Amino acid sequence: MQNVLNALRALEEVAERQPIGVAELARAMDLPKSSVQRALVTLHTAGWIRPASGTTTRWMVTTKALHVGRHATGELPLRDIAVPVMEELRRRTDETVHLAVPEGGKIVLIERLETSKPVRIILPLGQNLPVHASANGKAVLAASPVETVERLITEGLSRFTDASITDPERLRAELAEIRARGYATNSGEWRTDVSAVASAVIGANGAPVASISVNVPTSRLTEASRAAFGAAVHEAAQSVGESLGRRRGD
Repeated sequence: MQNVLNALRALEEVAERQPIGVAELARAMDLPKSSVQRALVTLHTAGWIRPASGTTTRWMVTTKALHVGRHATGELPLRDIAVPVMEELRRRTDETVHLAVPEGGKIVLIERLETSKPVRIILPLGQNLPVHASANGKAVLAASPVETVERLITEGLSRFTDASITDPERLRAELAEIRARGYATNSGEWRTDVSAVASAVIGANGAPVASISVNVPTSRLTEASRAAFGAAVHEAAQSVGESLGRRRGD
């Protein structure tokens, strides 16, 4: 049983810190290198992790973990509905489009359609996005119950860049603005080079089940494009939410 638990812990740590080597993983797990190495061999044999950049000294998770995660949280119907809408959004904006879902107090990136432009935002699938410092996170947060917002504030608002919102009152005010206009923005609040505009997908029960975003280098986001992207992502998110509701009613 302990070997199984070690392997599962190793998988979680690799997903969180990838790419990661044995020594770093052993320190993170507070286990001997030999135990960690056995766990990595098990995960690699089962297809859950792979060598990063073709070397066996550092490891990354495979898409198998993402696929299983989708089944566990029911994201496959969501993705089936969202991707065609995202394709149209990408065509209209020619920018990278993301689909993210709330999971365990985090926002997780589950799908990405990339721009044709040479300078682009590239985030790995499975990436955790900060709830209060990403457009996807704030879009979901604004559509969540007040208890969810207050719990996040109680836990503390981390500062990632000088633009991060760390003041509770400022966050509450921004969430109110998001509710009023229908979309959230992020201008270098998580990473200075990453900006985005996002809108929440509302499920049949009235709760946010995902968010769709247009993601651009911060230098490429202007006041005019922010408003245009906002209208576009709001329309896309509404379309996906309505389709989810129809499918549930079938």
